[in-house]
Amino acid sequence: MHITDLLQQTFMQHALLAALLVSLACGIIGALVVVNRLTFMAGGIAHTAYGGVGLAVFLGAPVLPTAGLFTAGAATLLGALTQKRRERTDTLIGVIWAAGMAFGIIMINLTPGYNVGLMSYLFGSILTVPVYDLWIMFGMDAVILGLVLYYYRDILSFSFDPDFAQSRGIPVRWLYYLLLIMVAEAVVMMIQVVGLILVIALLTLPPSLAERHTRTLAGLMLAAGLWSFLFCLGGLIFAYLFDLSSGASIIAVACTTYIGYVGLQRLMRHLRPRTIPI
Repeated sequence: MHITDLLQQTFMQHALLAALLVSLACGIIGALVVVNRLTFMAGGIAHTAYGGVGLAVFLGAPVLPTAGLFTAGAATLLGALTQKRRERTDTLIGVIWAAGMAFGIIMINLTPGYNVGLMSYLFGSILTVPVYDLWIMFGMDAVILGLVLYYYRDILSFSFDPDFAQSRGIPVRWLYYLLLIMVAEAVVMMIQVVGLILVIALLTLPPSLAERHTRTLAGLMLAAGLWSFLFCLGGLIFAYLFDLSSGASIIAVACTTYIGYVGLQRLMRHLRPRTIPI
């Protein structure tokens, strides 16, 4: 089947729409994660999401909203624990990370029968995203976009200088919790596309590339969203041509692009003629 014929298939149209919706969240939240250096925190939240998946399967409830609520609660708990700083932050993240995964596995074990579809939440299955989940993704995007637009100036100050933001009366702690909850919702969306194991790559690689050619937070968000969609599109084509997993293919394209882009930049910098002071 030719690629143009493939694009006319309903499942591929749904996959592209899912990629677009996820890329919007990835661009906005990924930029904030990179700027605020919350990559490890986001990783802990992402793996905790498996607890929400297991709970949804056990209860027979819709996975996306159930995992979203569970992960938002876990992110809030993680934020509260790390704010107190009675324990090492990395230790707390590791504990919540492991507890969420263990809870999800236990819930799945307690569920009669074995649902093979659960593997899609570990490795992603963008080609099987149902219309119901697309609507939920759209709603999540709308909430994330609305919150970021409303609090943009405060988020900007908080992201680059939290002490200055607090001195101006900006609710820094509230914004911290809000950011973690938005990370949780974005992570749950991205699990559908690349899976829980690879979600951090899609959350961090696009903004890491984008920050090399942007100078503002808004520009970083837009560029990261564009990179994310290009990675998803390239990964889908790569997976179709070579009959590979779509989630792994998307991340392979992202990693290859990042390594190539950074390597090319360094090569050009090395080859650039240097001015000799007289």
